[in-house]
Amino acid sequence: MEKLIITAAICGAEVTKENNPNVPYTVEEIGKEAEAAYKAGASIIHLHVRNDDGTPTQDKARFKVCMDEIRKRCPDVIIQPSTGGAVGMSDEERLQPVELGPEMATLDCGTLNFGGDEIFVNTENTIKNFGKVMMEKGVKPEIEVFDKGMVDLAIRYHKQGFIKAPMHFDFVLGVQMDATVRDLAFLVDSLPEGSTWTVSGVGRHEMPMAVAAIIMGGHARVGFEDNVYIEKGVLAESNAQLVEKVVRLANELGREVATPAEAREILGLKPLK
Repeated sequence: MEKLIITAAICGAEVTKENNPNVPYTVEEIGKEAEAAYKAGASIIHLHVRNDDGTPTQDKARFKVCMDEIRKRCPDVIIQPSTGGAVGMSDEERLQPVELGPEMATLDCGTLNFGGDEIFVNTENTIKNFGKVMMEKGVKPEIEVFDKGMVDLAIRYHKQGFIKAPMHFDFVLGVQMDATVRDLAFLVDSLPEGSTWTVSGVGRHEMPMAVAAIIMGGHARVGFEDNVYIEKGVLAESNAQLVEKVVRLANELGREVATPAEAREILGLKPLK
């Protein structure tokens, strides 16, 4: 079985210090959280950025200073900026971090309900354009999947030439699709041969889905974007604490954790020079 790639989604766009005072906003806070998660065992930092007051932004300049801060602290970690941004942002806003030439970036493959009256819109043309731009920039997309139809759309757009193979998927479960082993297995069985996958369980589903990934040969994402608790009713002190828990679980279950270099090999990324 491949080694386990752990992604740390350190801040997201929606969670705030009111939810957990340890959620990072500033460049320094983001750098410290990324470094601690990396030292705990994360090979990928999934990155949203904030203004200092906590408001989400896709500003390219803000992404650059945050990415530079992370690279200064952990030069070999894989930085994966989000092109999801926050609900209501335009496509042009959302695509800005791709202009910085990261190794990876997220590509949401469908529209979904995001709670209350919020709808996260990804039209067919949006998805195709994001895929095209990422190919032009040499950025590997992580295909964000919130339900089975998004797997099918990704396969269709691959056949149409908008997404390169081998594809890497992230199943975000507990938002629109249930976070159960049954549903995860259904999604995994739907993937094209040669694909890799990660699972992100939202809220209380985070650790059960991480355990499922460890056992099933996939990869796991944890972090404040998805869950701010280390256990029921107990706020996590850091993203690193969540990563450490996954590392312990992997060790108990006999699955080795990948280094950034090993993660690059598994994902088909170029090694660092």
